[in-house]
Amino acid sequence: MSDQGSNDDGKWRDKLTPEEYRICREKGTEAPFSGEYWNTTTEGEYRCRCCGELLFQSETKFDAGCGWPSFYQAGADDAIEEHRDTTHGMIRTEVTCKHCGSHLGHVFPDGPAPTGLRYCINSASIKLEDK
Repeated sequence: MSDQGSNDDGKWRDKLTPEEYRICREKGTEAPFSGEYWNTTTEGEYRCRCCGELLFQSETKFDAGCGWPSFYQAGADDAIEEHRDTTHGMIRTEVTCKHCGSHLGHVFPDGPAPTGLRYCINSASIKLEDK
């Protein structure tokens, strides 16, 4: 069952740190090269910080040089939703957790094969579950 419709502010404020809340629930962005996972090579599954849904696998993570964790493929076909984002004078594609609506980051069409995609994700939006 989806938590996306439940915008229980108190629930998220209790569960998340202020920085995680700003990014996940208020669509914020962490500074490049500052997040916990931008330079991590540990094997495992990257799950939604808010609801625990599987979002990405470590096998699809790559160094895009941008300062955020980058992946070329989602962990499951139905894990992520895309939304048009016209903030900051740009047209981008925002990605959110399909299960709970948490803001993850953005996807760009400049990634490596086999997908050509670069999911540029905030470390505060994900949690690595080591293998």
